[in-house]
Amino acid sequence: MPNLKIDDLFSVRGKVVLVTGGSRGIGEMIAAGFLANGARVYVSSRKADVCDATAARLAAEFGGSCVSLPADVSTLEGVDALAAAFRAHEDHLDVLVNNAGVSWGAPIDEFPEKGWDKVFDTNVKGVFFLTQRLLPELEKAATSVDPSRVINIGSIDGIRTPVFDTVSYGPSKAALHSLTRQLASKLVKRNIIVNAIAPGPFPTWMLSTGVGTGGDVDGTDWDAVGRMTPRGRVGSPEDIAGLSLFLASRAGAYTVGEVITCDGGAVVS
Repeated sequence: MPNLKIDDLFSVRGKVVLVTGGSRGIGEMIAAGFLANGARVYVSSRKADVCDATAARLAAEFGGSCVSLPADVSTLEGVDALAAAFRAHEDHLDVLVNNAGVSWGAPIDEFPEKGWDKVFDTNVKGVFFLTQRLLPELEKAATSVDPSRVINIGSIDGIRTPVFDTVSYGPSKAALHSLTRQLASKLVKRNIIVNAIAPGPFPTWMLSTGVGTGGDVDGTDWDAVGRMTPRGRVGSPEDIAGLSLFLASRAGAYTVGEVITCDGGAVVS
């Protein structure tokens, strides 16, 4: 008989989860969702002090284990350092959330090479090589019944034309969506399921810089930003964490290679 109870379909209890870019924004929201539901969570970001503080705060708020593993995934040295730090704690990985991402704003006529390279190195290259380096851990405990998962955080800007002058950001996210499908096709037979989420507007530091408040998340009028979306609001932690939990649980075990928007209807409208 199939097991169709909610607690079993969507459970992530006991799973080992690594979230890059997990110290703030969407990454922190996703990490909190896993931690609140009984997973062992590792968060990584470039700034060690911020990463440490977020891990401590999440553990205090939700209980359980949340460990900080600071690293810069835009370089191979950083990717290898993160993989090694993770292996010092765990021998397997159930869920890898590739959320670390950056943007760069400048008009086309003035857009610099460093703005192109930084964005692609983090948003595409880092995702591929971290996934590659952690394949042994992803395969270790994965089975046909309970495969491991990779969740790549793309963007609706990789699907539609971006609103802001972030010339390299949209192409990098489109590349990440394509990479998701390629990885999914290759890794599904190794009991590793790969999907992507393409978020729309969420109350994050990155979006606050785009709407002109310069990284002041608390000082941004998110209600005004939200009124520009069909749903009339920006995304919430429940929205992005809920979709991530679905993809990481038994309920999402037959969903492979998808790029799922989480945008309040922005793309479809």
